[in-house]
Amino acid sequence: MLRFLLSVLGGLFSWITLAAIFAAVGVGGVLWMYSRDLPNHEQLAQYTPPTISRIYSGEGLLMDEFAQERRLFVPIGDVPDMVQAAFISAEDRNFWEHSGYDPRGMASALRDAVVTRGETLRGASTITQQVMKNFLLSGDRTGERKIKEIILATRLEETLEKAQILELYLNEIFLGQNSYGVAAAAQTYFNKTLDDLDLHEAAFLAALPQAPSRYHPVTAHDRVLGRRNWVLGQMHENGYITEAERDAARAEPLLTVQGGDIPSFREALPARDYFTDEIRRQLSGTFGEAEFFGGGLTIRATVDPDLQKAAARALRRGLERHDRGLGRWRGSGEALPEDALGDEAAWRAALARAEIARDIDLEGYWHPAVVLEVDAARARLGIEGVAADANTPHEVAAADMGWARGGLSNLSPGDVVHVRTVTSDSDGSFVRWSLRQVPEVQGGFMAMDVNSGRVLAMQGGFSYQQSTFNRVTQAQRQPGSAFKPFVFAAALDSGYTPATIVVDAPIEVDTGRGQIWRPTNYSNRFYGPTPVRTGIEMSRNLMTVRMAQEIGMDVVGEYAERFGVYDRMQTFLANSLGAQETTLFRMVAAYAMFANGGERVEPTLVDRVQDRLGQTVYRHDQRACVDCDLAALTPGTPPRILTNRERIMDPVTAYQLTSMMEGVVQRGTASRINLPVPIAGKTGTTNDVRDVWFVGFSSNIAAGCYIGHDRPRSLGQGVAGGNTCGPVFEEFMREAIAKYGGGRFAVPPGGYFINIDRFTGARLPDGASGANVVAEFFRAGEEPLFGLTVDGGFAMGANLPLVTPDGADTGGGGGGSGRADFGTLSSGGLY
Repeated sequence: MLRFLLSVLGGLFSWITLAAIFAAVGVGGVLWMYSRDLPNHEQLAQYTPPTISRIYSGEGLLMDEFAQERRLFVPIGDVPDMVQAAFISAEDRNFWEHSGYDPRGMASALRDAVVTRGETLRGASTITQQVMKNFLLSGDRTGERKIKEIILATRLEETLEKAQILELYLNEIFLGQNSYGVAAAAQTYFNKTLDDLDLHEAAFLAALPQAPSRYHPVTAHDRVLGRRNWVLGQMHENGYITEAERDAARAEPLLTVQGGDIPSFREALPARDYFTDEIRRQLSGTFGEAEFFGGGLTIRATVDPDLQKAAARALRRGLERHDRGLGRWRGSGEALPEDALGDEAAWRAALARAEIARDIDLEGYWHPAVVLEVDAARARLGIEGVAADANTPHEVAAADMGWARGGLSNLSPGDVVHVRTVTSDSDGSFVRWSLRQVPEVQGGFMAMDVNSGRVLAMQGGFSYQQSTFNRVTQAQRQPGSAFKPFVFAAALDSGYTPATIVVDAPIEVDTGRGQIWRPTNYSNRFYGPTPVRTGIEMSRNLMTVRMAQEIGMDVVGEYAERFGVYDRMQTFLANSLGAQETTLFRMVAAYAMFANGGERVEPTLVDRVQDRLGQTVYRHDQRACVDCDLAALTPGTPPRILTNRERIMDPVTAYQLTSMMEGVVQRGTASRINLPVPIAGKTGTTNDVRDVWFVGFSSNIAAGCYIGHDRPRSLGQGVAGGNTCGPVFEEFMREAIAKYGGGRFAVPPGGYFINIDRFTGARLPDGASGANVVAEFFRAGEEPLFGLTVDGGFAMGANLPLVTPDGADTGGGGGGSGRADFGTLSSGGLY
């Protein structure tokens, strides 16, 4: 019997041994087979997850953020213990003990699922395994993936500290609402930082990884609330919180941003605008889209928020002024179905879905609204976000539409419109509602510091939400007469002076193709021998063309390229009148170099860019501060700042040109502009009035305005740069001057003043006075020649009757270029 028992035990032991050997060989084979060609887990030690790039104003206020995955990276040392405990309790209670995978946890999860009949489901994967799945493997639910996950998890545990693994997990995990990582989720759901989270809020976040798409705090309120309370129970069982803390947290209501209980952090952000979007466009090109959207960049913008608002307001006012002057109502083009108008809840829901701009603030916020009823006397409205009451009836009277032909008959029930309040000037009280419309005409405005190149304001259209196309940087338009200063700059450096006489008379240019080009002045008049100063002040086309012909279009082109107006200018004579297209961004930057005395300045929207570690990777200001390391400075002595900016223009030429452009504002085509500091600038009005411009500058700020249709067509009779863009410039500069001041333009060394008759160019005595006297600046060592007349080499004009120059050709305030024809054929260009 004993022998039989020993035989049985021996056989059983042999079978067990063989089974163990075969199992070990089988497991080893499986591990060997699946261990081949696994991803390199060691790369996670240097892993930098995609994080949000943020743009801040100069005052440090958050303006905008960009991300493909909305993530805020937080080092594990900055993650509160309570948050760590919540996720560990929910996802991997044995995290601190296991070696990558947890057999006990798997068994416990299986047991809980069986006992509760599937009501309590807890993931069997450890946090380490989830890191492997999220970072290195696919999400396929297969046995092969699970084996690879376990293998990589054990390897990772040998490579990284537990805290490092938890850091990767908490920053990578998706928690719904496009939020990746716990910090972004805390902001998304509760508008809080991790440090500010309450216990029940941390437990809510820990409840999400299981099924973030199904655990919405509003649509799945009861389900996610139950999951949150389960997490709190696990935290108690694991010893992280007391029973009292658990019960108190379970009693808390689920209040979230999504439920409307907490204001979203986005409400504190300004609406995205042209400025921040242009930063995105430029930096995406510089750093690459992947780095911009995922590099966690901290970007300090050059924008002045006050001036940005002033720019938007001034441009919008100018565009609306032109639009309402046309007397045409177009509306928004959006309409709601009539069957939704009878029920307030229905029309409010439909209106919320309407694609209409919600970022317009001009003399009050422009509310989206829907026309509910309309008759000859009034239109009754439903206004988004505003409840009707007896004191503010939601209606507009017929008189409000008196500016538009057809009045209220233009409206139909269901039309989606904009409205704003009209308030009392005395006390700001409500008076009535007023209908508004987004103008069809568009434009752009930009302002920059002439010395540093910092762009202070940029408005690329009436409304960013209505059109994201930036007409400051993206619209290629013909500058017309706003280009003429570059012709005059080339002439001044080629021997001309402000007192040089140029013939203003008809011109014929044989194009070589059997066609004759006959440019004219804006006024269609000719003014005879005229000083250069008057030529630019009154924007004389014929004088400009003669000067360009005399000095050569290749010279003019070299100046335009040097100032950055064009990358390559074509040397057609018509381009001296601004026929070649450029952008407002380039034009304002070029004028800034006139203002600073002729030194190169690069416009920038960004002062500094830092990477996710706080290291500066870009800084615009490259000037060196010589004395900044000193312990103290002599009282009243500022530190010395050295700059190596390239000089691209003779300072005497820069001042002469600035002085003549100051005359444009004092008595020329921009004489409507009236500001408390000296202003220089130039109007531009292209052929058929398709584009109008004004670009100008004070001693420290250059700014420019462009207005025109996106698909070029005439703006109408009486429209010109001086009366359309000029008021926009003036309104903006009033606020800019109030904040930044301004002074007289600095006179450079190397020159002297002589009194000149601005009509005849004749020299006058030192004590001369009168409207015809102007003090011109001449180069030292250069004796000006008076009485010399330049005709540019054109034969026509020598024997024609000429009109005495009297400054009368202001062109209705426009001072743009006139129509140019090839005989009876249109030139096809806008000059």
